[in-house]
Amino acid sequence: MSKASLARVLLVLLFIFITGCASDAYIPANSDILKKNNASETIPVYHIGVDDTVRINVWRNPELSVTVPVRPDGKISVPLIGDVQAAGLAPERVAKNIQKKLEGYVRDPNVTLMVTGLLSNEYLTRLRVTGAVNNPSSINYRQGMTVLDAVLAAGSVNDFAAPNNTKLYRKINGKTRIINIHLGDILYKGLLGTNINLRPGDIITVPERLF
Repeated sequence: MSKASLARVLLVLLFIFITGCASDAYIPANSDILKKNNASETIPVYHIGVDDTVRINVWRNPELSVTVPVRPDGKISVPLIGDVQAAGLAPERVAKNIQKKLEGYVRDPNVTLMVTGLLSNEYLTRLRVTGAVNNPSSINYRQGMTVLDAVLAAGSVNDFAAPNNTKLYRKINGKTRIINIHLGDILYKGLLGTNINLRPGDIITVPERLF
């Protein structure tokens, strides 16, 4: 086989591989994979992160009750006991750790901890709307948001959009899946079959039409 023929064969195999991978990534809006993913959705226990702010309340000890930021080293400073690890732990666990350390200073301490500033996970949960919309946006996720909610928050589609070719990109089980969204049908015909509920981290891309 000549080098030219071999090159053509390799190009064909590469094309088959790429298209095969792409087709495997696509799933319909009514896919069982998507339904199972939505059905198994649970709200995970929040873990404190760097740059969060926490409010520590020690019952009957107002002088020990403080609001403090989580430092870059993942710790917070607590009166009497000093530094306590916070990043990576659930608020309840941190409260128990503080309570245990305070037992050497306070009789029967009762500690509660509230996260008052959620900054560490802000960009992990945001929705992105890109492409042929009036205001491409990074939007705070809210439970119950749909494709239509996000697109309207981004100013809806512009005059150059091909809305029925909209794509939604979502991570499912560690793999990026692509869901075809018939946004034109949603906006102009009231057909809501692909107006699915969004998940944290979803990306919606509205392409421009070909002239």
